[in-house]
Amino acid sequence: MSKPQKKISGASLRHAFEEIIWPRRRLIGLGLVLILFNRLAGLVLPASTKYLIDDVIANGDADLLFRIIALVGLAVTIQAATSYSLTMLLSVEAQHLIANLRSQVQKHVLQLPVRIFDNTKTGELVSRIMDDVEGVRNLVGTGLVQLVGGTVTAIVAFFFLIRIDPIMTGLAIVPLAAFGFVSTKAFQTLRPAFRERGKIRAEVTGRLTEALGGIRVIKGFHAVDKEGEIFHDGVMRIFDNVKTTLTTSSLVTSLGAFFMGLASVLIMGYGGWLILQDQLTVGELFSFTLFLGFLIAPVLQMANIGTQMTEAFAGLDRTSELLSWPQEDDDPLRTETMPPVVGHLVFEDVHFRYEEDKPVLHGVSFEATPGMVVALVGSSGSGKSTMAGLAATFLEPEKGRVMVDGVDLRTVLLASYREQLGLVFQDDFLFDGTIRENLRFARPAATEDEIAEAAQKAYVSEFSDRFPDGLETIIGERGVKLSGGQRQRVTIARALLANPRILLLDEATSSLDTESEALIQRSLNDLLRGRTTIVIAHRLTTIQRADLILVIESGRIVERGRHDDLMALEGRYHQLYTVQARI
Repeated sequence: MSKPQKKISGASLRHAFEEIIWPRRRLIGLGLVLILFNRLAGLVLPASTKYLIDDVIANGDADLLFRIIALVGLAVTIQAATSYSLTMLLSVEAQHLIANLRSQVQKHVLQLPVRIFDNTKTGELVSRIMDDVEGVRNLVGTGLVQLVGGTVTAIVAFFFLIRIDPIMTGLAIVPLAAFGFVSTKAFQTLRPAFRERGKIRAEVTGRLTEALGGIRVIKGFHAVDKEGEIFHDGVMRIFDNVKTTLTTSSLVTSLGAFFMGLASVLIMGYGGWLILQDQLTVGELFSFTLFLGFLIAPVLQMANIGTQMTEAFAGLDRTSELLSWPQEDDDPLRTETMPPVVGHLVFEDVHFRYEEDKPVLHGVSFEATPGMVVALVGSSGSGKSTMAGLAATFLEPEKGRVMVDGVDLRTVLLASYREQLGLVFQDDFLFDGTIRENLRFARPAATEDEIAEAAQKAYVSEFSDRFPDGLETIIGERGVKLSGGQRQRVTIARALLANPRILLLDEATSSLDTESEALIQRSLNDLLRGRTTIVIAHRLTTIQRADLILVIESGRIVERGRHDDLMALEGRYHQLYTVQARI
């Protein structure tokens, strides 16, 4: 099943305004006021140049000199103060926004259906959470207000230029207009490139995360060079994309310098001719040149900020797309809160397929009464784990119903059901941290006595007591510092601590040696007591006491009954059992 997609077209600007800019309108408004003071103060110097040359120097007016110095000094002070205030107000808020957006996206991703994680690399999702929101600093940070401030500066400078000489101003505007046209075309190229870069980075990060997680497999199969080639190809794709954006941005900058230089040449020639004709003073030419700089500099700066804005909107496109993926509880059918579970589990004519032309389950039906242990056996790929996934609400039936206490799981709010569900997975997943933290993951509010009891019943204490730090021992990523049997015991203790009403055991003893398995079997007696349990096991010797054994083949239940009854049938179960027992 493919990931849900949503085409983002022109939505970023509205989203940026409604979700990012408008809620911070007061802060951004203050930033705009500060940038206006900053830029207007910057215009004091070019405005005073005419009087400095034509009046102070030409006429020896010392009083005017002191007034000009005082005015320029005040303007410089205002510029410095407003620049510092802008950074402290907006740059800090921009980083705060990035942190909040990352948190929002991460929370949304965790609430996506499990099939999304089955079809998407973990590293790709990590990249989208961490990297795509980074560019929004230019919307709330100094980028946006500098864009506005530059526009205001250019407009004010333009009016001063018109006042000095309209024809010279026209000569300067023609190259600027040409540069504006080139910049607009360039940004149309840059935005798709920035979007594509985010996609490529996510793919490369996903593969890198996979490789680091499977380092033992890579080394064990002497695949370091092969993995290096794959990663190299990925980073070269990033390089090609960066080269495209750098080339385009550099072209814009270079053409900007050319057009601005052309404007300067035209002004120098025409202004010099006007001075020779006594139609322009030297002070006015100096003042015009400085004002032209204040017109050109914001235009060049706006081109640079425009690139940053383009990158920001490209990231927002990808973030908006991700946030548009429907969450598990977005289904309008999910309206019921699951009451306290008794444990009556029913599969009613359940059909399921992962892909359109590859059905996995064909009309599976069975009933488990409260406290019953139901074992699922069969060859690999027969559909056992899919049935467990349906019972855990990780998957939804294509046809038929999965019901608990008469409530169709398709209609319940998932959190209200899963908080009464216990899981022991085949890959015994543990988090980096202490043994105690991994146990408490099931019930953060558990008391020390409850933790100690769960550790005792699952025989975690049997090995943790030998560690210098006991339950405070750091076990590493995925519990790598523990043996397979020790990890499995921790997961069973975690399930014990959760005290679920329905329990799913997926190959709960698959990682254990004979001694550990014997310990686990004793701990499972406590875990299973009074709970409706679905057990998936390849070791058939571990499920002889199950209340109901379902033999699954090609997505169908071909045999059902207790161990002795199935052995007497001498069918598929008898065949599997005798092969394993080597009778």
